[in-house]
Amino acid sequence: MAASSVGSIKRHFRKVMDPRVVGRTDHLLVDILVMAICGVIANCDSWGDIALFATKREKWFKRFLKLPNGIPSQYTFRRVFDQLNPRAFQNCFVSWVKEISDLVGLKHIAIDGKTLRHSGNKGAGLGMLHAVSAWATEQHLLLGQVMTDAKSNEITAIPKLLELLDLHGTLVTIDAMGCQKAIAKQIVERGGDYVLTVKANQQNLLEDIQATVEKALDGLLSAESVEQYTKAESGHGRHEERVYTVIHNVEGIRDRDGWAKLTSVGMIYSERSVDGEMSTEVRYFIGSKKMGARKYARVLRGHWAIENNLHWQLDVTFGEDDSTIEQRNAGANFAVLRRIAISLLKQNPSKESLGRKRMAAAIDPDFLAAILTGAGQQAKV
Repeated sequence: MAASSVGSIKRHFRKVMDPRVVGRTDHLLVDILVMAICGVIANCDSWGDIALFATKREKWFKRFLKLPNGIPSQYTFRRVFDQLNPRAFQNCFVSWVKEISDLVGLKHIAIDGKTLRHSGNKGAGLGMLHAVSAWATEQHLLLGQVMTDAKSNEITAIPKLLELLDLHGTLVTIDAMGCQKAIAKQIVERGGDYVLTVKANQQNLLEDIQATVEKALDGLLSAESVEQYTKAESGHGRHEERVYTVIHNVEGIRDRDGWAKLTSVGMIYSERSVDGEMSTEVRYFIGSKKMGARKYARVLRGHWAIENNLHWQLDVTFGEDDSTIEQRNAGANFAVLRRIAISLLKQNPSKESLGRKRMAAAIDPDFLAAILTGAGQQAKV
């Protein structure tokens, strides 16, 4: 791979401040960062894997990295990433991915959290790390991430994450933990709209939505203010039918003035049959944008798809739940590396699974180069 083909990655990641003591380093920070990113794309799930991959690919890396003292050990990778500021690292990634990816017309950002289940250490008083991520649902790209020490801290992490994002013209979806008046206000003030899931943590709001939906279904609200859309899906012994009811009448919401730009409330009623076993589920939501039931259905479904497109991949393809990295910054930064890898792998048009793309990147340096540069010209692995 020619040096010019990775010029952008080196340019963006040079902005990260080196946390090490000046004059006491054997390896350049940008070299370490580039090798780590390449390694995680190429099927590496630990610092040891990254060091081994870099050693086997040393001649290839020397074509565009300086490597003044060869390849760092796994302990050097771990030590450097544990000193590195996770927010500064991920901000460089976001600026880089904007350059190599098509983010024109960004419409839907899903914000959701995921716990790294083996990242805690009770003996050391360390809880499990919890990553709150902003995901561009249509582009399959990580736009930002904030780490916390507990899922309950999502309420404080989400505003920090929103500060990193350009929300103008976008629709932001968040699950019930983020259904807060201050968060809704922040999204609107930053030029976006919101769709927030509502559960018992907002008891009065939930009761008011339920009463409004009941009136709508009983025909007590004007027909023009109520829309419904039904979607059915079948496959692999499973059949699901979802009915979306959207109501553009919020007069029954007691605190409606406290929810910025509130225009709509709604309900999703789902019936599932899996191998003959029936189950039902009811969910509620609020929204600041007046749009049809079909559009609300697409956005809500797009938010739930983050489980398959991001969280499921992190656990199954990248083994995140099996990772035992306990150091706070090291764990947070490795989480960023995984999300960088997913974002870049998904840009490639190959129809192979992410797991096979990772294997191909480990075997074929040209394919790894295409992933890194956003070229995406290889139709087949």
